[in-house]
Amino acid sequence: MTLSIALLTISDSRTLADDPSGDCLQQKLERAGHRLAARDVCRDDRYAIRARISQWITDSAIDVVITTGGTGLTGRDGTPEAITPLLDKKIEGFGELFRMISFESIGTSSLQSRCLAGLANGTFIFVLPGSQHAVETAWDQLIASQLNEGTRPCNLTQLLPRLQEE
Repeated sequence: MTLSIALLTISDSRTLADDPSGDCLQQKLERAGHRLAARDVCRDDRYAIRARISQWITDSAIDVVITTGGTGLTGRDGTPEAITPLLDKKIEGFGELFRMISFESIGTSSLQSRCLAGLANGTFIFVLPGSQHAVETAWDQLIASQLNEGTRPCNLTQLLPRLQEE
């Protein structure tokens, strides 16, 4: 199943021409057979982030949104606060598994990651740290298999037709 995926890099210093984490994700999703639906860079501002994500979750042609950056603890890191109010449901295990996997390579520094995942208006959203290593870890060890309809016993793609049920 080919999914349409939008990528948003949250950064005050990156541009589309200088975005190694975004480039990495784009290459990985395309290699997995998915389609890049949109890609943008947004400053570290919770209202700007929320506005862009809101546009994408109202676009029925976008199945998945992945963000990178803004998940740390500094004063400018507000991606989780920007996106959480938009979520209809959180996927609690995503952040827990990401930190567990990250612990193996970066130790207790993994506790500083506030990555998360959820569902908003029938669109899956993954909120990742901005480092290329974190993006690779999240895609390779968590996201790719859940966006692959062949993953058993279950995967997120098989839920797509039922996400808007009432």
